[in-house]
Amino acid sequence: MYQKIMVPLDGSQLAECVLPHVEAFVQGCQVHTVIFVRVVEAVSTLFLGAPTATSKVDYGQVLEYTRRIEDERKASAAEYLQAVLGRLQRDGVKFQKEVLVGNVADCLVDFAETRDIDLIIMATHGRSGVSRWVRGSVADRILRASSVPVLMVRAPGPMSERKG
Repeated sequence: MYQKIMVPLDGSQLAECVLPHVEAFVQGCQVHTVIFVRVVEAVSTLFLGAPTATSKVDYGQVLEYTRRIEDERKASAAEYLQAVLGRLQRDGVKFQKEVLVGNVADCLVDFAETRDIDLIIMATHGRSGVSRWVRGSVADRILRASSVPVLMVRAPGPMSERKG
């Protein structure tokens, strides 16, 4: 049933709380492919500010600079995913990594649908109130926009510590 699983990771230990769940699905559901995905937000040229009448902006240099930053961020994301893959080994299962560039939720939903993903397993940080309003919830946007089943794993953190 779940032969191709996508696991979005953001580089945090909180997001990696899904790994034991991924291993359980691999073992119990005869999964043949697990794709770990990291999305890098596109570098914006807007941080440079608007040119003034006296400023001379070489847009070629600006584009080269932003491309170089984006390439470095993609390489860093790929190294991170490779390290995660190095921790997971299982005969008969194909582990892959993919680095995408763009809006996190949109990229993940599009990737899942175009790659025929059977299940998305991801962590939710459990934000609420102002924090959720300010930062938004990538997990919530994916849950609402995706036609692929989504398993959300609540990341351990301050909420669970207060209940304990």
